[in-house]
Amino acid sequence: MDYALNEDQLAVQEVARTFSEKKLKPNAEEFDAQQKIDRDLLKEMGELGLMGITLPEQYGGGEMDAISYMVTCEELSRGCPSHCGVVMLHNSLYGFPLVKYGTEEQKQKYLPRICTGEYIGAFALSEPGAGSDAASITTTYEAIDDGYVINGNKIFITMGSMCDNCLVFAIREKGGGAKAISAFLVDRETEGFEVGANEKKMGFKASPTSELIFQDCKVPREALLGTEGEGFKIAMSTLDGGRISVGAMAVGIAAEALELAVKYSTQREQFGKPLAAFQAIQFHLADMSVQLEAARSLVYKAAWLKDQGESYTMAAAQAKLFASEMATKVTHSAVQVLGGYGYCSEYHVERLYRDARVTELFEGTSEMQRIVIARQLLPKS
Repeated sequence: MDYALNEDQLAVQEVARTFSEKKLKPNAEEFDAQQKIDRDLLKEMGELGLMGITLPEQYGGGEMDAISYMVTCEELSRGCPSHCGVVMLHNSLYGFPLVKYGTEEQKQKYLPRICTGEYIGAFALSEPGAGSDAASITTTYEAIDDGYVINGNKIFITMGSMCDNCLVFAIREKGGGAKAISAFLVDRETEGFEVGANEKKMGFKASPTSELIFQDCKVPREALLGTEGEGFKIAMSTLDGGRISVGAMAVGIAAEALELAVKYSTQREQFGKPLAAFQAIQFHLADMSVQLEAARSLVYKAAWLKDQGESYTMAAAQAKLFASEMATKVTHSAVQVLGGYGYCSEYHVERLYRDARVTELFEGTSEMQRIVIARQLLPKS
């Protein structure tokens, strides 16, 4: 496996890095404080080809490989993970299932719009009583003559309050199990679709995390994604790919924290010499570097397997697990290196620390990743 970036991958990395440095990083603290995504910046990322980087060219996407996508996520996350999260939604959680399971009509309707950033898509699976146990969702759907009626509540929906269309998972009858789950593309203006409260969060603040309420929400037959009963399969296959991009986000957050820690430690003096001259600080930096590179390698491996058409379920879980826990450790160390200043927003690492923490939770907690990995290792009963 050769993870050396080719010319195309280096080019897209440079585009993402420049945008991140000029447009995201200088405004990240403001985005965090105002808890607001800048839709104009999403459109700019669309113009650069980042919003649909992996999606087919015929729908306005870049049709690039998974490694190009990972380096893009890493660079954007160094600037603002919340804005990168929309890119991840459009290429993974929302765009991928549309490409794989959607009808031509569905693809033509939604993919070009999310590639430009004109539309925002969302993925609605989690519920108050169903997080890791996705098969136990209680949002129901009923088939009627000209479509379906959806009833229920979703929570923790990234970009839920800003989405223009949402991929919603519902079950034919409560307690019906995984085979009774179907997926629907629900437009924001659909009667019976209501946005509830936005969560007050520790980090990832610019990106709204919302409750969605469906009360006698009637959708047409063409809103069904795939076939009836295929929803659980759609959700699980989608999450496999999404987990790699979460790993890349974690790598980007940690890379930025390490750079800030190195810069600070070489400039700050104590006892007549730079902090970087002290072995205790050097050990922090060395450990941060090793953990970061190990995580990046796992992310690239999972992406490489995906590009080769190989099974990547375990590799994606490994990458997501290690990289997300690594990001929490590395940002924690960055705060420690900066001391009191690390605890203050002026030096940015406290925000990175807060943003890193969610990578261990969304798209499957660390505990769920360990279950996925163990199931891949152990004999099938």
